[in-house]
Amino acid sequence: VQLVESGGGSVQAGGSLNLACEASGYPTAWACMGWFRRVPGKKREGVATIDGYGNTEYTNSVKGRFTLFKDNAKNILYLQMTSLKPEDSAMYYCASDPRWAGSCHTHSPLSRFGYWGQGTQVTVSS
Repeated sequence: VQLVESGGGSVQAGGSLNLACEASGYPTAWACMGWFRRVPGKKREGVATIDGYGNTEYTNSVKGRFTLFKDNAKNILYLQMTSLKPEDSAMYYCASDPRWAGSCHTHSPLSRFGYWGQGTQVTVSS
């Protein structure tokens, strides 16, 4: 099982970025998957998750600005980020739990997600 993120970069506040997480080694259709982010010195936090039934959840700070969706045919998880703010700057990680489709939340324990990507940096300047 492998998760490979792409799409990070540097943008000015108000700009947009699209992150992608390509999964290999298992089908994503029934997996709980999500994007997490970490700022140095702080805990990794859940940004958005999607369960195996297609239900999405977003942390409050990104609601209305970020959109999460999954292409099960291509095994890719996407995070569309718009109206970016400097406080969105972080290393973004894709994570997956292919064992259990439900109870997939941004506040789920990190230990639930057995597979993680290497991360992609997002930097938003003011």
